[in-house]
Amino acid sequence: MNQPDPAAPREQDWTDGHVARWQPFLPELDPVVEGAVTRMKKLSVHLRRVREQSLLDFDLERHEFDTLHKLAGRGGSAAPSELAQDLDLAPASVTGRLDALERRGFVRRTPSTTDRRRVVVELTDAGRTTWLGAMDVLGHEEERLLGVLAPAERTALNDFLRRIMLAAEEDPSLPHWHG
Repeated sequence: MNQPDPAAPREQDWTDGHVARWQPFLPELDPVVEGAVTRMKKLSVHLRRVREQSLLDFDLERHEFDTLHKLAGRGGSAAPSELAQDLDLAPASVTGRLDALERRGFVRRTPSTTDRRRVVVELTDAGRTTWLGAMDVLGHEEERLLGVLAPAERTALNDFLRRIMLAAEEDPSLPHWHG
């Protein structure tokens, strides 16, 4: 009896079996659409799990990572009101987050050099290192997954997904898209 070569690339994935199971019950099911959507959902779940594990590995809560991420996205320095806007939170909620991050040594608040009534929040070296470490875990997994594609295939996939996102973003009944 011939055994499959475990080193040989698999031709089918979990989704192929999923589609095959449903086709007898839903003959109108487009296997290409169902396959693509199911794969996007499964990949999204996979990447979310990798991200959540990286947060555990770096001892970060999701809201802590989000705050560090938004701060890093502003060059490592921002007013609390800017972070509140970026995070779509009330200023009081951001103050609580910043208090906790400051206690952990990830951010520092300093008086503004231009307005004594304001403070500036800055990423510390420890905050930047922790944020980058958590980011790198997910980045490596994204590179690993997309590494199975040639550069031109990655570009094509990105272009296809952009067209799909543009169609999704056109629906006025859906909430505003932002990250």
